[in-house]
Formats: sequence, structure tokens, C-alpha cells
Amino acid sequence: MADAATQLPWEAVIGLETHVQLGTDSKIFTAASTTFGDEPNTHIDPVVCGLPGTLPVLNHKVLEYAVKAAMALNLNIAEHSKFDRKQYFYPDLPKNYQISQFDQPIAEEGWIEVEVAEKGKDTYLKTIGIERLHMEEDAGKLVHAGSDRLAGSTHSLVDYNRAGVALAEIVSKPDLRTGREAAEYASEIRRIMRYLGVSDGNMQEGSLRCDVNISVRRGPDAPFGTKVEIKNMNSFSAIQKAVDYEIKRQVKAYEAGEPVVQETRLWDEGKQLTKSMRSKEGASDYRYFPDPDLGPIEVSSEQREGWRAELPELPAAKRHRYADDLGLSQYDARVLTDERQMADYFEAVVNAGADAKLSANWITGDLAAYVNSNRLSFAALPFRPEQLSEMVQLIDGGKISGKIAKEILPELLEKGGSPKAIVDERGLGMISDPAAIEAIVDELLGAHQEEVEAFRNGKTKLQGFFVGQLMKKTGGKADPKLANQILSQKLKG
Repeated sequence: MADAATQLPWEAVIGLETHVQLGTDSKIFTAASTTFGDEPNTHIDPVVCGLPGTLPVLNHKVLEYAVKAAMALNLNIAEHSKFDRKQYFYPDLPKNYQISQFDQPIAEEGWIEVEVAEKGKDTYLKTIGIERLHMEEDAGKLVHAGSDRLAGSTHSLVDYNRAGVALAEIVSKPDLRTGREAAEYASEIRRIMRYLGVSDGNMQEGSLRCDVNISVRRGPDAPFGTKVEIKNMNSFSAIQKAVDYEIKRQVKAYEAGEPVVQETRLWDEGKQLTKSMRSKEGASDYRYFPDPDLGPIEVSSEQREGWRAELPELPAAKRHRYADDLGLSQYDARVLTDERQMADYFEAVVNAGADAKLSANWITGDLAAYVNSNRLSFAALPFRPEQLSEMVQLIDGGKISGKIAKEILPELLEKGGSPKAIVDERGLGMISDPAAIEAIVDELLGAHQEEVEAFRNGKTKLQGFFVGQLMKKTGGKADPKLANQILSQKLKG
């Protein structure tokens, strides 16, 4: 008889190590620039290269950003922490060690709430534990043979511009169970960092990178399986696909009686699979020891409270407030809070007096499409929040129709301006005088006697024909509700 444990379904156990580039102008221990995309090896100096006689000095802005990030992740800030040297030899590491934090990180034991939206399933909330956040310096970048510039070459080039750039490494607890949860967690981390203004989170430029640790086990009470790491995931879709692939690969191996070895793997986007890179090092392989050139880090209570007071309202809190206080759907709340600038724009529109739901529809629809297609930010949009609020209130008050609003919107998006002034100047206001609409209806019915007769003989769908004719004759300015009421009365005789 088979062991009962083997009858339990497989469960994945997933944790993420997220490397967030802190958005300082200079590097973590030197004044060298962090500007992206410049000529290789133009942002290095003796400290970055670890030349004899040089001493690193902690960039205070890095400490501030790291503490703010930790607070937003509900982590406990350490009063005292330190830097350590992580020893390993690789061409992208100019000093042959990395300055990081080992046993005394700047922050530990936190959590975030993640909203998981899976296709075809109900959206659900999940709390993900965060083990720690620590500060460290980035390594350089290797350019391997096979690129256009090195086609046919037998060597690699190294660019040290990234070396010494400040990173916050955020280590989750193994609370994730699916590729979708992993992608949503990484997305929420990015969202929070961007809200704080401590990182641009630009994954294409390497400002946010994820290493994913995955194992599988039989049921929730079984011990963890052998952990495999997938390095340097740089998109949320890649995270989801790589995790889902790796779960299937490991389950298939176990069921075939094959071992799963502890190793580092890479995601091959072209082939849609993970492939082995190297065996995984343990912490002992790095021979950590306290950095003798950097003193202990102390964060005073005054610093903590000052930085905490500067934190903005975070995405999860906004989502709850939009749903609970403004009556928006989960979907609308999620879309509006994805970027802080969009959320700020929306709130300014509502604060100026517009209906929340109508405002959300315009912002997540027409305005978002315009912003994205023109590569603008909401902060740079010529159509200001108070102007959209004015337009929404004109619609809500029956002064103009949605059709008229759509007609004047392109001009407003390009140049801004007062919707009411444009409507008044061009005579676009809605016709809401019953006598005026009744006169037009009488004229239409007189001109379409056959259709009137057909309607009265049972072809009631012809009312849509008359509505269309009425709107055509009034240029879309007739009040739709009033027009339908008058038409219905007149058609019935």
C-alpha cells in the first residue's frame, strides 16, 4: 500500500530575493555617478576599484532610503547594524569582495499585503512575510561574446559603471506558492518603492532584479525539498513563467525518481525554460567578516520618526480606502493605485468635486490610453485634474453628454483648458428643454409615418431608429433620458 504522504498533492515553496537600486545620484560609498547608459567604465574611481589606501564612506541618503523602504515593508529597524565583506571571485567584482550586510542587517521581520489576481479566479489578498532588508553595493556588468559588437569573439568585456551602486536587498519568507503570487509580490515591492520615491524600479535598466528560490514538497506539512535558485529575473511575466516551469520540472523529476540538485539556474526567454548555470554556494563559501573600513551604523529614534513622518500613503492603504470610502470596485482601485501619479491625479479630480466612479472611468480609460501612447506622465498632462473634474461634473449634471465630452477631449488632452468654456463658446451644451425636444420629435415622426405605423404594429425596436435620428438632428446634444421619455410617449400615440 502506498504511503499516505505520497498521495498528497505537490506544493511549491517559493521565496524571492529582490534587489532594488536605491535612486541616489552617487554610489553607496563614493561620490561616483550612478547615471545609467553612459560609456562603459566612466563612473568609476579608486574607491569603486578598491585601490590601496582608499576608504569607503557611507552615503547618508542611501541609509535614509533603505530605512524608509524597510518601514514601508513593516520591518523592524535595527538601532545598530554593520557592514560585512562577502568574499567571492568573479570578473564583475573589482575588489574581489562585495560590501554587504550579513548577520546584523538594517531591518528584519516584516510583511506586506499582496492582491493576487489570477485569470479565471477570484482576486484574493495574501500576507507575505519579509525576513530582512539589507544594504549592499552592486557588482559590474559582463558583456559576453555573441553580442553584435563581439560576434565571433572568444572573450568578454566588463563595465564597472554599476559597481558600487547602492542596493537594498529584500528577502521574503517562503510564503509564496504559485508563479502568479511570486509575480504579484515582486510587482507590489516595485510599486511601494516607486511610491516612496526611493527607486525608479526600472527593470529594463536593472533597477529592480529578482532571484527566485523554489522547492516542492508533498503537502503543507512536509519538510522543504531541495531549493533551486533562478537568477536575475527582470520582468514580472518572466518570474511567473519561470516559477511555473520550474515547479513542473521538479515535480516531474521527483516522480521519475530523479534527484533535484541545489543549483543556480537561468530563465531562457526564447526557449521558455530554465537551464543550469552553476552549483549553489552556501553562506560559508563567502567567508563573511565585518568590514574593517566601515564603522557600525546607528539609526537614532529621532531619525526614525522623522523619516517615518515623510512616508506617503502606500498602495495597499489606497486600495482599501478607494473601495471602502469611495465605493470603487477592486479592479478600479487596483488600476488607479498602480502608479502614484495616477492615484494623485484621481484624488485631485475627486477633491475638486467630481464623482469618483465617473472620474475613475475617464482616467483609467481615455486618459491612461493617451498618457501611455504619448509616453507622458500624469503629472505632465496638460489636461489638469480640476479641468477633468469640471468636465465630469458637466456630464453628471446633464449639461453635456458623454458623446460631446469625447468630442472635445482630444483638444483638452493636447492643450488643457476649461471644458465649460469650450462648450459655451461652441454651443455644445445639452438640449434639456422638454418643449424644444418635443418639437424636434414631432417633426421626426411626421417625416417617418411608415416607421411610426410599423412601431405601433409591434416593431418596438424601431424606437432605437428614432433615437438615432433625433441625436443626428441635434448633433448628439439632446438629453438622452429626456429624449427617450418623450419619444416613447409620442410613439405610443
